[in-house]
Amino acid sequence: MPLLFGFSGLLVCQFLGELLVKTTHLPVPGPVAGMVIMLVALMIIGRVPDSVRLASEGLLKYLTLLYVPAGVGVMVHFGLIGNNFAAIAATLVVSTIVTQLATLYCLAWMKRRNGQQFQQEEEA
Repeated sequence: MPLLFGFSGLLVCQFLGELLVKTTHLPVPGPVAGMVIMLVALMIIGRVPDSVRLASEGLLKYLTLLYVPAGVGVMVHFGLIGNNFAAIAATLVVSTIVTQLATLYCLAWMKRRNGQQFQQEEEA
């Protein structure tokens, strides 16, 4: 029964994410919004319920199976990928650099922000 409650919780969060994206027209996939909803709920609760942990660990065991369709897609569209290889490679390189820079700036901003908080706490 705990497994059923865990899967129900995961599916409810995914449904709420899909509903949120459809109603607000957010440019984010519904399951990603559902994960954010689950994260907020777990932060409010302060722990991960055993039922959610059980369902999540069961899903994570088979996570590698989700890569099979992507691998098949690459094999099926190999010619198309080959024709557009330069554009794909450039996009991958540029997006990786942009992601790393965004992460760097976010980390630097958070360190400055937390450093200011720590200084205020020490002064008090």
